[in-house]
Amino acid sequence: MRRRTFIAGLASAAVWPMLARAQQRPTPVIGLLQIGAPSSWDFTAFRQGLKDMGYLEGQNLAIDVRWANNDPDRLPQLAADLVHRQVRVIVALGGNAAVRAARAATNTIPIVFGFGSDPVEQGLVASLNQPGGNVTGMTSLTAGLLGKQLVAPVIEKHGSDY
Repeated sequence: MRRRTFIAGLASAAVWPMLARAQQRPTPVIGLLQIGAPSSWDFTAFRQGLKDMGYLEGQNLAIDVRWANNDPDRLPQLAADLVHRQVRVIVALGGNAAVRAARAATNTIPIVFGFGSDPVEQGLVASLNQPGGNVTGMTSLTAGLLGKQLVAPVIEKHGSDY
């Protein structure tokens, strides 16, 4: 009986590292789709924000950047490359052309954007509070907020005759 116990223990000791490696999750990949050229963008703050959340490039995260070099016609192929790579999220930068290319390439991978024009007006999202689909992001759109932020407080404080 001792011999069988010993052999079973030895076998499990040999198999355990292989099972542990097989169950490790693959490193998540963030795909950056950029209309510009490498010299035009500095991703230091982006990487620092990820680091602050515990994601370290090269350790538990990979970032795959695709540059269109200011040629919007290249964006669809670059977006398709990121989809083929099976990235976890696509960060589309440099305007709505990058977002449109990413959205045309996938309807399942989340797409995050950041730009200054109105994403609803551009047809990228259904609304600001509920974008719908797999596209979401951030905009510096302020025209619609002007009345709420500037005019409404003055009226509340001084009345409508002010």
